[in-house]
Amino acid sequence: RKGEVIGVMKSSLDTLSTFALAVLAGAFISLGAISATVAWTTAGAQVPYGPSRILGGVVFSLGLILVIVGGAELFTCNNLIIMAWASRRLSTLRLLRNWVIVYFGNMIGAVATALFVFLGQQFMMGNGDVGVTALNIGLAKVKLGFVQAIMLGILCNALVCLAVWLCYSARSTIDKIFAIIFPVSAFVAAGFEHSVANMYFVPIAILIKDRATVDFWQVTGANPAAYQALGWVPFLFRNLLPVTIGNII
Repeated sequence: RKGEVIGVMKSSLDTLSTFALAVLAGAFISLGAISATVAWTTAGAQVPYGPSRILGGVVFSLGLILVIVGGAELFTCNNLIIMAWASRRLSTLRLLRNWVIVYFGNMIGAVATALFVFLGQQFMMGNGDVGVTALNIGLAKVKLGFVQAIMLGILCNALVCLAVWLCYSARSTIDKIFAIIFPVSAFVAAGFEHSVANMYFVPIAILIKDRATVDFWQVTGANPAAYQALGWVPFLFRNLLPVTIGNII
């Protein structure tokens, strides 16, 4: 019942408020993605794969913590509004209106954050190793198969929605934080696909590939030709589209 009530409340927000809160959510998830990218940067150290993935998942949890505690509007969380729709407390039009506004607000917040991070040259940290990690993350995402990306999107949002569901029973901020960390850490560590996170992960990789100076490539020794698959069309149609479908399912 609480899920239905929250769904009705979210769908009743005015357009401007919904959009502004969605932009914030896109930025919040991006902050978690930035932290995870740094955590996965080995800088030549021999870090075991599993612990590295788990650490990245824990710090990525920052994004959903900021969304839930701060009250922002995140597309993957708002997929739970379908509970209110299923109980006929919400029309299909109002459901889709919320999803569309929040989705594009999330995208603007995430892509803007990627642009700010690029202009701040954060990717040059660790002698450019952070930038190489960002490139490899983005490349791996656009190389996923269409059906594979859908399946990984389904698994991801099952865990994200479970995290939100657990927060319904929380009575304090600390309760919410602990309810979020384990499901979110699990989906990130397992390599599942989150559409809004990818709105940061892939654009920052594209920006680095297209706009980084010669100094970056010389310092890191990375080969620009290895990242030619990174582009806006592959991102939108080979990753974002199937992952979004999976998240909704």
